[in-house]
Order: sequence, then structure tokens, then C-alpha cells
Amino acid sequence: MPLAARLSDILDDNMEASNMVKALKMALKNRKDKQSEIIHHSDRGSQYCSQDYVEVAVNNGIKISMTENGDPYENALAERMNRTIKEEFGLDSIVKTKAQVSQVVEESVELYNHYRPHLALKMKTPNHVHSQTKIPIT
Repeated sequence: MPLAARLSDILDDNMEASNMVKALKMALKNRKDKQSEIIHHSDRGSQYCSQDYVEVAVNNGIKISMTENGDPYENALAERMNRTIKEEFGLDSIVKTKAQVSQVVEESVELYNHYRPHLALKMKTPNHVHSQTKIPIT
């Protein structure tokens, strides 16, 4: 199923905990490597601290990591990725419909993961690195 179709199932105009739980369940369902450890790092938003969200994460073996004070500088890598996606792929533009949001997000994720080389990945794409069976630690 294309990403846009999956996104339309969870896309909403708010960040309530119930929507974050749906997104987390979708990510877990579509996960290819079910053996590797997952660490979920976030700010201290109430949706990520909610009982339902934490329960789904813990029941699926996800280690939870949160910023100490909700400071975005404590989560520089994720904030940088968010900025890159917004600025390079146009997600900071105003879209008028959920269908447009789904399309823009799908295109952005595709480009970011499959075509955009990353300096931190030695100029490889995230998809290339993720598909390796053994990732050398340097």
C-alpha cells in the first residue's frame, strides 16, 4: 500500500495522543526490521507522555527517551531533520487539503530516504544504510 494511502488513515489537524498512537501503530505495522532495537526520542509533549502512547511503545519493546526540559536543542538531530524536510521539500508551505498533505509528505519521505545523500551517512541515503545487513560502526 502506498505511503499516501497509509497516511490518509492517520492524518488529522491536531496532535492529540490518540492520533500519535495511531501513527505509532502504523509505523510498527509497516516496520521491515522487527528485530532491531527502537529508541523513540521526543520532547515532553503530553501526547508522548500519555498512558496510551507509552503503553503501546513499552508493549512493543520501544525504549523511550525524552528531552529533559522540552528544549529543542537537546534533540538537535531530530530538529535538524525536521528543518531539512520542511525547507528542502516544501512542507513549510500552506496546503489546503489532507490529500495535498498526504502527497507532499509521501514525496518528501521518498526523496529524503531514497535520493538525498546524508553527510552523517558518508553520503549514502538512509534507505541504502538501512538495507545493509551489517552496518560498520566508525
